[in-house]
Amino acid sequence: MPSQAQTRDSVTIHYQGSLADGLVFDCSRDRQPLTFELGAGQVMAALEAAVVGMAPGEVKRIQLRPDQAYGERRAELIFRVDRRQVPTHLPLEVGMQIQLPTVPDLPVMVVEIQGDRVVLDGNHPLAGEALTFEIELLQIGPARGE
Repeated sequence: MPSQAQTRDSVTIHYQGSLADGLVFDCSRDRQPLTFELGAGQVMAALEAAVVGMAPGEVKRIQLRPDQAYGERRAELIFRVDRRQVPTHLPLEVGMQIQLPTVPDLPVMVVEIQGDRVVLDGNHPLAGEALTFEIELLQIGPARGE
């Protein structure tokens, strides 16, 4: 096994993600660690790049600008639709995430309900946020194809 993580290695990490104000939005320590292949695009590129060169047991803290994480918020992804365009079996509530049959590849969040109109937001909930990740490399597995 390599002593430092390299592209194509399978790696297992624990991570904690927090916002600029310190609020933790995700932590793998509450569940199973995350395993992925370096260079396969399975996680954010900046997170992958941070793991390359780490040794098992090493802990690293990285800060990501919005463009390195979930992108900037995009106004064109906030839109109004007629209530009839939303599946009628859904009891709509502000804050719930839904899939529209007309745009199946874009999960949207209900932002506001205005009578017969619904305001939806297709931005990722963490879009526009600077994020901090603390990463602990637990294990390096064999490179793909080995």
